Amino acid sequence: MSKMSSDPVRHALNGPTMGTRWQAVFHAAPGFDPDPLRAALQAAVDEVDAQMSTWKPDSALMRLNRAPLDEWCAIPARLAEVLRLALEIGRASGGAFDIGMGDAVRAWGFGPEAAEAGAIRAVMAAPRRPAHEVLDIDGQLVRKRAPIALDLNAIAKGYGVDRLTETLHDHGITAALTGIDGEMRATGLRPDGSPWAVAVEAPDPERRAAHSILALEDCAVATSGDYRHRVEVRGQSLSHTMDPGHGAPLRASAASVTVLARSCARADAWATALMVLGPRAGGDLAARLRLDALFLMREAEGIRPRAIGALFGGDAAPG
Repeated sequence: MSKMSSDPVRHALNGPTMGTRWQAVFHAAPGFDPDPLRAALQAAVDEVDAQMSTWKPDSALMRLNRAPLDEWCAIPARLAEVLRLALEIGRASGGAFDIGMGDAVRAWGFGPEAAEAGAIRAVMAAPRRPAHEVLDIDGQLVRKRAPIALDLNAIAKGYGVDRLTETLHDHGITAALTGIDGEMRATGLRPDGSPWAVAVEAPDPERRAAHSILALEDCAVATSGDYRHRVEVRGQSLSHTMDPGHGAPLRASAASVTVLARSCARADAWATALMVLGPRAGGDLAARLRLDALFLMREAEGIRPRAIGALFGGDAAPG
């Protein structure tokens, strides 16, 4: 059957952000001009990047990192919102999600500079307190009570996806799929009434392939894995996920952890936290907190999944 002239038209918009690209897929009435919306979406993620990037010396986050200890520092409202959420998840995860790992991220070569042996020794030897113990937030004022280098790379992309969704809503688009890298958020349904299809990537560094497909409606998804964003240090290939207890990349972990949540910022942060905790402790915590999580573990016979929560069809009880 041929399409009627009144049928919704599919739009797929995208642009650069945070070293990768954002995307937004939605349907609109014929004659809809996407250019103003494209500009608004780009402005939304540009704002997130300008406030939260560790690659921009003049970002609001980097200015906060340079601020003196024990002095209240004014920050933008969106940065304050993300910091509050990050500290909440830091507490709930027992410090497994810690935004105070900026020095380790840079020392190990996952920031703007290459890995440096002296810096690595220093961050591994330095005593650490998690960010939720040393950062105070009062509205848009922040105070650091101990030396700390903040890094929001494990939550900022997810928050950027949420901002894309909010911007679409502001323009009257209430059904869409938005994403930055593997962080995605679905709202509403497609025009035919079906949910949005999102792939969970197989943890294979050599190729991109789907391990499974999720059908999403009004839900966000994020994955943390050991198979992308690696550096080589002294002949060892290391994953970007930091172990807050050691100031170093994780040595043993699940191949990947995928989390479903109402917001992409929450999904993003919890995927990292559960990756750090591992399948046993992380799975138990996910079950207690009623998080929906999918752990993919490498074993001799191949990839073994462990699903937690009803949305993944897994066991909601600790195991």
